[in-house]
Amino acid sequence: MTVITTIEDLRILAEKRVPRMFYDYADSGSWTESTYRANESDFHKIKLRQRVAVNMEGRSTATTMMGQHVAMPVAIAPTGLTGMQHADGEILAARAAQKFGVPFTLSTMSICSIEDVAKHAGEGFWFQLYVMKDRPFIERLIDRAKAANCAALVLTLDLQILGQRHKDLKNGLSAPPKLTLANIINIATKPRWALGMLGTPRRQFGNIVGHVSGVADMSSLSSWTASQFDPCLNWGDVEWIQKRWGGKLILKGIQDVEDAKLAVQSGADALIVSNHGGRQLDGAQSSIEALPAIVDAVGTQIEVHMDGGIRSGQDVLKACALGAKGVYIGRSMLYGLGAMGEEGVTKALEIIHKELDLTMAFCGRMQMDTVDKSILLPGTFPV
Repeated sequence: MTVITTIEDLRILAEKRVPRMFYDYADSGSWTESTYRANESDFHKIKLRQRVAVNMEGRSTATTMMGQHVAMPVAIAPTGLTGMQHADGEILAARAAQKFGVPFTLSTMSICSIEDVAKHAGEGFWFQLYVMKDRPFIERLIDRAKAANCAALVLTLDLQILGQRHKDLKNGLSAPPKLTLANIINIATKPRWALGMLGTPRRQFGNIVGHVSGVADMSSLSSWTASQFDPCLNWGDVEWIQKRWGGKLILKGIQDVEDAKLAVQSGADALIVSNHGGRQLDGAQSSIEALPAIVDAVGTQIEVHMDGGIRSGQDVLKACALGAKGVYIGRSMLYGLGAMGEEGVTKALEIIHKELDLTMAFCGRMQMDTVDKSILLPGTFPV
């Protein structure tokens, strides 16, 4: 592929270069995948209003998220197993984000550790936390994020139990990959990926292995989540984590207005309208459909972000028009990473930024803070 112009181009290239179990892990949802598909397709229903004879000079996509200056209202979402899409994946993605001027969020279930990313890609990234039964481990994890000078803690609330993801079950997902005959044959067709993985020591869950009492080998994601993700997570835990952290707190996984109001009451700094990329409750609303009601209910009291289905700069603009202060890209970043490493993540950001800039201009807007529902065609967006 000599000319890459869309996120879809990166997806096609990543599918060719990443082993099946890890590509499917990134590019799948739970059960029938209806919510996973709706996250993306519901954006297509929203139509834009084109304006003409507007001075398009001096445009800027710059704004702020969590009080932090960003080149565009986009952050890189926390994604597990990023370092299995490409060797040292979290470090490469964090570098690309820092150079571009957008936040990078490191997942608890990352391959590269907090310390690794801080050492090789710089401090100031955001860290995403899962709540597990081993509370001393969670306390140490929060303290490690503090020590790495993470600028915000993203607390995920929608993974108390794991949604059934059929492709992961069929592929026997593990990190490092289980050397079954089928996996060996598949990996043999991905020499670029294999050489990269042979050249790095980072093949386990860096935030967990060596940091959990009695755990020396995290070879199975499913067994870890089955035994450690805490189904008893509640708002009292949010308060405890907030006190332990003491910094900016973002709550991820809000899809309902009542939960959004509870997020405000918790004292969090921001919430993310998210259904975990369609990987948890299949049949739930798409994130973009859930966004307007939550913005209307709490948007003046807490910073509202949105995650799910962002594949273009136009998607970013539509989400911001419906009230999101910023959006997150997970799969779009992973496609770029799997396709071309750090260069691919940069390419994904460039594609989204270019589309955002041009579309904003065609809609008659020169600055992000002037974007609102008036750029959308009435009757074509969620209410």
